[in-house]
Amino acid sequence: MEVKKQFQFLVLFLGIAVFASCHKADTVTPQLSISPSNVQLNANGDISDLTVTSNLAWSITSIIPDWLKFSQATGNKGSTTLKISASPNTNFATRSATVSLAVSGGTPVQITVSQASSGGLYPSYNTSPIPSDATGMNSTATQLAAQIKLGLNIGNTMEAPGGETGWGNPIITQSLIDLIKQNGFNAIRLPCAWDLHVDNKATAHISTDWLNRVKQVVQYCINDNMYVIVNIHWDGGWLEQNCTLAKKDSVNAKQKAFWEQIATELRDFDEHLIFASANEPNASDATQAAVLMSYHQTFINAVRSTGGKNSYRVLLVQAPNTSIDLANQYMTTLPADQVANKLMLEVHYYTPPNFCILSSDASWGKMFYYWGLNYHSTTDPTRNATFAEEPYVDTVFNRLKTNFVNKGIPVVMGEFAAVRRSNLTGDALTLHLESRAHFYRYVARQAKANGVLPFLWDTGYTDGIFNRQNNTVFDQQALDSLKKGAGL
Repeated sequence: MEVKKQFQFLVLFLGIAVFASCHKADTVTPQLSISPSNVQLNANGDISDLTVTSNLAWSITSIIPDWLKFSQATGNKGSTTLKISASPNTNFATRSATVSLAVSGGTPVQITVSQASSGGLYPSYNTSPIPSDATGMNSTATQLAAQIKLGLNIGNTMEAPGGETGWGNPIITQSLIDLIKQNGFNAIRLPCAWDLHVDNKATAHISTDWLNRVKQVVQYCINDNMYVIVNIHWDGGWLEQNCTLAKKDSVNAKQKAFWEQIATELRDFDEHLIFASANEPNASDATQAAVLMSYHQTFINAVRSTGGKNSYRVLLVQAPNTSIDLANQYMTTLPADQVANKLMLEVHYYTPPNFCILSSDASWGKMFYYWGLNYHSTTDPTRNATFAEEPYVDTVFNRLKTNFVNKGIPVVMGEFAAVRRSNLTGDALTLHLESRAHFYRYVARQAKANGVLPFLWDTGYTDGIFNRQNNTVFDQQALDSLKKGAGL
């Protein structure tokens, strides 16, 4: 009887132990981890490994996007190597997905998978690069500069919002280019808008019609054996107003997309065609100047990448604000170029602004009507220039010669002009026009004497040299003064 009781007790004890053991297994605390929890995949769709560690069976609990694949959707306890793969990302932006894994009764854990874009913000437009071609591209920047005698801007036309005639000028014709050539100019600066002619904002694709039209105008110039500069002008300010760290990446993306298209379309022209990165980029300190240099570097790289004659084309980069002072301060080193001696620097000259561009008196100064030591008015002395006359011109152009021209970096004075004060009459108007002619003559002469290439800003209206409505010379006095200053 005693043995039987002992046996019953043993059975009861074992039963309790088994129950306790089973109950303990049922209450295991779920443990699940993933390493790494962030995975970066390249644009081509490579494969990456991650490790899932769990003390219970696990499964993927969220929807997986079509472009992303996991080697398995479930797993047992222990350590599991999970492979992640992605299809190539041909979109223009990085894509990502967050995927959840969980075990029964546990808190889900997440993995974030990001995949780079193959095209950045925009697709690559360098889709047909060709081998380098040096035919007709033998001149260095300095040798090419020596061939440019006097230049003219066809302003307020190809850069105008609303198209070529948007600001009242007629379309550019071969006859206009012939007229300009016949009157002593052998170079054209062609300010161009591009963002205003994009037909797909998402891809920054420039209208084929617009590319063809710019190419046609360039051909007009080449037909007359003229040099021609094609730039990206104001164009709504997408570059010029955004020399900032915050906009650096997006502006560089558009700069690359645009110049790949422009350079590819125009790459068959010989060295008579020069590309210019920008117009008047708004940069005034070291940080902004450094951002601007990145835009110039993108421009150079994009043009060179298209091959052909673009591998050797002379390229033009702008000083911050196209300012002579800022050029001397921040442009002591130009962007890198894979070919030597093919870069030029651009500045503009509207100094003093009171005489050149001011159209009404301002809080910081009054309009000047008379410029030049021998052209001051005795009857209206309040309108005489009080600074930046001949000695100043001598100094600033000599500084450009010392800092750039003498070092093999030609300087283009891409714009200069002085407004015509048509409100004046009689002797005042006569003296003003003589003073203005003197300004053109003196600035052009000192520019050429110091290796700086003068390009007059001409809008085709009453401030211009030419009347584009009927293809005649409008301002013979100004034209003669320019030619004399340029030694023509």
